[in-house]
Amino acid sequence: METSFALTGKGYVIVASDTTAARSIVKMKTDEDKIKVVSPHLLMSYSGEPGDTIQFAEYVERNLRLFHIRNNYSLRPSAAASWIRRSLAQSLRSRKPYSVNLMLGGYDVTIDSPHLYWIDYLGTMTEVPFGAHGYGSYFALSLLDRYHDPEATLQEGLATLKRCIDEVAKRLVVSPGKYKVKVVDEDGAREIEL
Repeated sequence: METSFALTGKGYVIVASDTTAARSIVKMKTDEDKIKVVSPHLLMSYSGEPGDTIQFAEYVERNLRLFHIRNNYSLRPSAAASWIRRSLAQSLRSRKPYSVNLMLGGYDVTIDSPHLYWIDYLGTMTEVPFGAHGYGSYFALSLLDRYHDPEATLQEGLATLKRCIDEVAKRLVVSPGKYKVKVVDEDGAREIEL
């Protein structure tokens, strides 16, 4: 019953994810942070099997950090997304593939541009202006399609995100209670209150 949303605007990417960790009908935690800051200008929202998600997020974080140490520069969002997609595609051919869906939001400081990538557990990747994963995506994608504005300010983007969260709370049978929201822009990644 996981839900995550992300959208781009004028100079930023907002990523939101519910804080519930559950398996089948059992709720294990209500304060799980499913958005990882994998580099100063890169956020990753993940959902899937509980063990896989955390392990894969840490694997990505460590490998992007290793790249930075070896080469003295960080990967741009498009290159990081391609590397993550390849890692998921390679894991499909292993004995224990990762079952992780994710959205990667980043701010490319070299061209001053926000980017959002939607990646699923099969290694499918595409750059999108907005995206969603989980059961909440059935309700949120139509709202994002109608109200998303690529030139929106941060406050307008947060208002659109709030609409999505309210709609999921109203219409989804087992709706998540709390969400974590993080933003990445030219100043880096940070958590904000909604």
